[in-house]
Amino acid sequence: MFRGKKYKKIAESFDRTKAYDLKEAIEILKKSELKFDQTVEVHFNLGVDPKHSDQVVRGTVVLPHGTGRQVRVLVFCKDNNLEVAKAAGADYAGGADLVQKIQEGWLDFDAVVATPDMMPVISKVARVLGPRGMMPSPKAGTVTVNVAQTVKELKAGKISYRVDKGANVHAPVGKLSFTADQLVENTKSVIDSVVKNKPQSSKGTYIKSLTLTATMAPGIKLDMALTR
Repeated sequence: MFRGKKYKKIAESFDRTKAYDLKEAIEILKKSELKFDQTVEVHFNLGVDPKHSDQVVRGTVVLPHGTGRQVRVLVFCKDNNLEVAKAAGADYAGGADLVQKIQEGWLDFDAVVATPDMMPVISKVARVLGPRGMMPSPKAGTVTVNVAQTVKELKAGKISYRVDKGANVHAPVGKLSFTADQLVENTKSVIDSVVKNKPQSSKGTYIKSLTLTATMAPGIKLDMALTR
């Protein structure tokens, strides 16, 4: 894989075998500032077997300082909830009309919320939304009767995460332009959430590794003390 000069310079500026505390890792990443504002992410490798339903790790967390990007929220609802959703900041709100638009290829949104009574309607686009991680789910808090609160949380920086087939969790924690303190607080919020959501059936080491990275920067190992 091709790596640019900037990437190589950053990679050579720190010890790839060492585990750093959060502020040190952020300082290293900030050396990789480019013409665009990179997304900072935290990556976990977990000691779980996602093949077993009782070891699937998933959750949501509202980042204290948001994600640094505008989230376009689509709400499937009807009647009075249409105005409630729009008043709360939803970019789009509707029912079967929006399902048809999605079937025609429309995907100009980042998060989807639905009231319980709309689930049969949007099941028609489950194969479109599901692979993109946008299918509303009670576990993710996106199937709800409290439309206003959910929309506001998503707009404020609520993110969701789910362990993948390789037992990894990837979550955005902000932009590289954030202050170090903002990135520390956001990252700690995600780590605390993943720790809290440890499956009861998980045995042995739960979090095997923890890495902080940015869009165009190498991954930096984090001190596992952050998970305790």
